[in-house]
Amino acid sequence: MNDDFDPTHDSDSNGGNGEGQNGDSDLQPDIEEDSGHHEILAVGQERIEVPSYLPLLPVRDVILYPGVTVPLAIGRPRSLAALEAAGDEGFLIVATQRDPTTEDPAIGELYPVGCIVRVVRVVDAKREGKQAIVVGVARTRILPPEPGEMQHLLPIDPIDESEPDSPELDEAWQRVIGLAHRVIDLHDDYPDEWKNFVEGIPAPGLLADLVASTLPLPPEERIALIEEAKPSRRLLRVAEHLEREVTIAETQLALATGDDEEIDPARRERLLRRRMRDIEDELGEGDPGIREVEELREKIEAAGLPEAARAQADRELQRLSALPQHAPDRHLIRTYIEWLADVPWSAETEDKLDLVAARTILDEDHHGLDKVKDRILEFLAVRKLAPEAKSPILCFVGPPGVGKTSLGRSIARAMGREFARASLGGVRDEAEIRGHRRTYVGAMPGRILQSLRRAGTRNPVFLLDEIDKLGSDFRGDPSSALLEVLDPEQNDTFSDHYLEVPFDLSRVMFIATANSLSTIPPALLDRMEVIELPGYTERDKLVIANQHLVPKQLEDHGLTSADLEITEDALDKLVNEYTREAGVRNLDRNVASLVRKAARRVASARAKAAEGETAAPIRVDAAFVEEALGAPPHLPETAERTTQPGVVVGLAYTSHGGDILFIEATVLPGGKDVRLRITGQLGDVMRESAEAALSWVRSNAESLDLDPKLLEGCEIHLHVPAGAIPKDGPSAGVTMATALVSALSKRPAHGNVAMTGEISLRGRVLPVGGIKDKVLAAARAGIDTVLLPRKNEKDLVDVPDEVREELDVRLVDDLDEVLAAALESPR
Repeated sequence: MNDDFDPTHDSDSNGGNGEGQNGDSDLQPDIEEDSGHHEILAVGQERIEVPSYLPLLPVRDVILYPGVTVPLAIGRPRSLAALEAAGDEGFLIVATQRDPTTEDPAIGELYPVGCIVRVVRVVDAKREGKQAIVVGVARTRILPPEPGEMQHLLPIDPIDESEPDSPELDEAWQRVIGLAHRVIDLHDDYPDEWKNFVEGIPAPGLLADLVASTLPLPPEERIALIEEAKPSRRLLRVAEHLEREVTIAETQLALATGDDEEIDPARRERLLRRRMRDIEDELGEGDPGIREVEELREKIEAAGLPEAARAQADRELQRLSALPQHAPDRHLIRTYIEWLADVPWSAETEDKLDLVAARTILDEDHHGLDKVKDRILEFLAVRKLAPEAKSPILCFVGPPGVGKTSLGRSIARAMGREFARASLGGVRDEAEIRGHRRTYVGAMPGRILQSLRRAGTRNPVFLLDEIDKLGSDFRGDPSSALLEVLDPEQNDTFSDHYLEVPFDLSRVMFIATANSLSTIPPALLDRMEVIELPGYTERDKLVIANQHLVPKQLEDHGLTSADLEITEDALDKLVNEYTREAGVRNLDRNVASLVRKAARRVASARAKAAEGETAAPIRVDAAFVEEALGAPPHLPETAERTTQPGVVVGLAYTSHGGDILFIEATVLPGGKDVRLRITGQLGDVMRESAEAALSWVRSNAESLDLDPKLLEGCEIHLHVPAGAIPKDGPSAGVTMATALVSALSKRPAHGNVAMTGEISLRGRVLPVGGIKDKVLAAARAGIDTVLLPRKNEKDLVDVPDEVREELDVRLVDDLDEVLAAALESPR
């Protein structure tokens, strides 16, 4: 039991003056004292007059009792304004916040009972703010401001603490006095004068409050005492805590004098531990600080930490137990220990190694994608034969909407593992991967450990989404931080800046997704096994719509196949005329739109059925699609656009998959030389391809039967539509050369022929990339014939058989073959 109050109690924070958020004087409210007064019965049965409305002073971690004098450090603008309004020897209402972190608490965020206090003295603090010495006067309920009154003044509502004399009250009173005497006797440093002080306290309620203010009570018990109006009940509560203090003091005395020789070892250990707790600021069984340390110790024990992590956790636990309850570093150490305990050091799930069941799950979730499925089954087979084999690091590359992210979830389900995902799009800070060092405010681990903590196991399927969209700036390069994460030779000792303890990532199956490989650093790309996911064919999309999209949307909209029937011609119209994409994301949106439109009719039909009419299922056909979604945005236009000379269809590859593009050329006679103007936001490589095409055309003008006078002086304008979209690459070389010859010879190009390939100055057609996506794009656009470089013949193996059957794929070696196939015969 202490003889004085802790002068470090702070009304605005857990150890400071509360400044740092808003300290401007113009934020202080203009407070005026109301003229009405109220006579209340204060401690010691003294009657005093108090204003009927008083300023409110919220405090963070102080519970103030009537009759107790306490120094308060005040720093918040609102608190300073309340203190100024009270004036010298004025009155305030002091109320404790439920959440100490709230900067400006509302009435509902305060405990319902506070204390009316008198300001004894106000002094300027060494730092910003003031220090006020106040003395409690009476308990009061915390009421909201009355309508019409100033909102910063609260009405007082003193609590009646009177209680008639009774044997029970006298017994409790004497019991507390006796226990207090016993505590004083057991402590050599407590003077005997305190006994006279305790006996001289005139009222039982005042005795309970004064003794309670000196005991190391937990916050919830202090709140219970301030809310208890009857003195007898408060005395009984205080007596229980005094009995505990007596037990602790007697145990200390027994251990100190050597009277514990007959005590068994187990009891001696308990007594020693109790003595240790008492020495550490008398933190008993009910003290939140010691409970907190013990709970963290139990979590550390259960976490199964490796040796290095356990040693670090023990060091931090020792630091935490040595700190006082309100030390500013305490919550930082606690958070760090919680992270150490929560990271899954040893918890892992058991892999399902049934290859047949895994294949079934993969087929249920995704149509096609045989390469990816085979690779997963290969990994499971190796895992079955060599359980300690390292997990692969895969990178799924493909256009949006082909199912890269959902495939990661499906793989986790097939393997029986947890699924973790971290989106890396737009991440520019290296600390997002490795975490922040603990010296920084708000430090935390990086996304890798955060995701593992949420997954709860150390061997999840971990999806690094949009890895090609990582950025870098002055804060570091996240892609460089991923080098260690994705390197099987290093990631078994991955070190996060926050934890600073090695963590084994070798059991994690990392899967990265990207739309393009061009923006992934070579060193990072070298650590991953790249698996390309191409776009879907029309036939694939129809199967996906029937097996996956339509059932999913029906379920999401509360419908069944008995309510709604979507015909094959409706889906075919959706695929061919309302979507033109490599994936199925827009197709899914359009299916959802159709189901919503139909759901309205189904709801009306059900209402009629409730009235006795027969409700037939709604049939969605091609006519319904056009009625619901409007005019089709994608119609065949190649034949229409290529009726005039100078317009040729090319094939392009983008991060969104393959696509067709039109290249237009026109000849403007006049001038002394041939000038080439290029528009359409083309990159340097594409511009150089246009210049090479023009040079070949001029050098072969005679064999091409072109008018020599036209090439002596003219301006040739080469344009690639969709000018708002940047374009680059050499694969449009053959298309540009064909467009130039078409414009100069007045020979239109066939509208059903598309081409791709790089050209040389000798007219050779050189190989390019993205063949599969380009051929699929040609099939989607209704092209009949595709011209490809002969050296790309090997890439046709990846093109689905049904697409190769639909298209006439011709392999060419030079531009003469291209022109013969692409241009109409001379008239």
